[in-house]
Amino acid sequence: MSDKTYAQWQAYCQALVSQQRIEGRAFINGGYRQAQSGRSFDCINPANGEVIAQIAECDEADVEIAVSAARQSFESGVWRNQSPKVRKETLIKLAALMEANQTELAALETLDMGKPISESFHVDVPGSADVIRWHGEAIDKIYDEVAPTQDDVLATITREPIGVVAAITPWNFPLWLACWKIGPALAAGNSVVLKPSEKSSLTAIFLARLASEAGIPDGVFNVVPGFGHTVGKALGLHMQVDCLAFTGSTRTARTLLEYAGQSNMKRVWLEAGGKNPNIVFADCPDLDKAARSAASGCFYNQGEVCVAGTRLLVERSIHDEFVQKVVEASRYFKPGDPLDPATNMGALVDKQHQGNVLQYIQWGQQGGATLALGGEAALDADKGAFVEPTIFTGVNNQMRIAREEIFGPVMAVIPFDDEQQAIQIANDTDYGLGAALWTGNLSRAHKLAKQLRAGSVWINNYNDGDMTVPFGGFKQSGNGRDKSLHALDKYTELKTTWIQL
Repeated sequence: MSDKTYAQWQAYCQALVSQQRIEGRAFINGGYRQAQSGRSFDCINPANGEVIAQIAECDEADVEIAVSAARQSFESGVWRNQSPKVRKETLIKLAALMEANQTELAALETLDMGKPISESFHVDVPGSADVIRWHGEAIDKIYDEVAPTQDDVLATITREPIGVVAAITPWNFPLWLACWKIGPALAAGNSVVLKPSEKSSLTAIFLARLASEAGIPDGVFNVVPGFGHTVGKALGLHMQVDCLAFTGSTRTARTLLEYAGQSNMKRVWLEAGGKNPNIVFADCPDLDKAARSAASGCFYNQGEVCVAGTRLLVERSIHDEFVQKVVEASRYFKPGDPLDPATNMGALVDKQHQGNVLQYIQWGQQGGATLALGGEAALDADKGAFVEPTIFTGVNNQMRIAREEIFGPVMAVIPFDDEQQAIQIANDTDYGLGAALWTGNLSRAHKLAKQLRAGSVWINNYNDGDMTVPFGGFKQSGNGRDKSLHALDKYTELKTTWIQL
């Protein structure tokens, strides 16, 4: 569908809300249903504070039903025993249905969590469909192995689906990151129970209907909305959940590991954020490009990006010049109505998170850092959850704004004098998700990339990539990998079969 105008998006979204066309119920065993308790909670548009839908407040009872449905579907073989070719065709059909419903998915994403409609429509929805299609295309191209043994033995090494996968996904890229989990999990033949964030459940709930239409059997894909302390905990402790895949905060990740230990030692795969260094050397071949990339690497998606370049490390000899370039490039990002296609920076996910981000800005000022840009709430502070792009200079790596993941549009600029100091600062963090180097020296790039303790290292770009490369972190940024064929490792078990001939 061609682009809509601002007025058309407003009218379209208003019709969704006023006509009560937004689905908020759980999807379990092939159909929508209310929570067993009958409870629901408000879904609030963070751009204006308006209630747009009611979301089913599921709890342990709903998890029990969903996991039982997933277990039954898995044991029956209705999906896992389908040939790879059939699973492939079904996932490709799901991707096509997502594209056919691009407008509604984009509208739900923007209404739910505040990101600009142009990004929801042009980036998130087609990107999510690409994830599903890519994993569908890949699954019938994965071969098993025959081990090199003596002549009278045949030893095969085969991949099997792990069973029931519980996926707990965050609110910043609700549809896209859900697809990072469910794409490979379904492709491998598992049954899935998805718990979307209570702050952004709408596209996951809508996706469940599309999955059913595409031909995914009842019970194979379930969506159970609700809160972490009820639904998330119940999934973490459930003895019939074989694998738990999570993206979110480090604190929650630790708790899920505890739940796995208290229950059945289920596999737990975690992506738990970052405090990512973006390192610019004086020999950077294009400082203007680096400045634009630094701005977008920090302020894209309102800074609500786990791999955002929130620590900008700049060689001291170019510090002042480069910071000025970054400040000017950052002025491009202006908070505005997310339904305006011209908006490139929307609302934060809710008022609570806005308050958290503003608190960090206050701590930065109190800690001695200097505001070079922004630092305030934007637009209608009483209703909308908007924050200006904010840049701090005079930061050292021990300040809270340099050590803790703010998950908002706040950049901390830290000077360095040489390679050794740059690497020391970059690695002096609990996290290890991403890092970038800007240099015209190929030897330096190779040498320092090996020294950076991060799952992804970008040279003369920030956060480029596609589905062919894995994504995940070192240290407290988590374990396991999303994207690429390596994602299948999380959702399969290796079996050795030793046959004496």
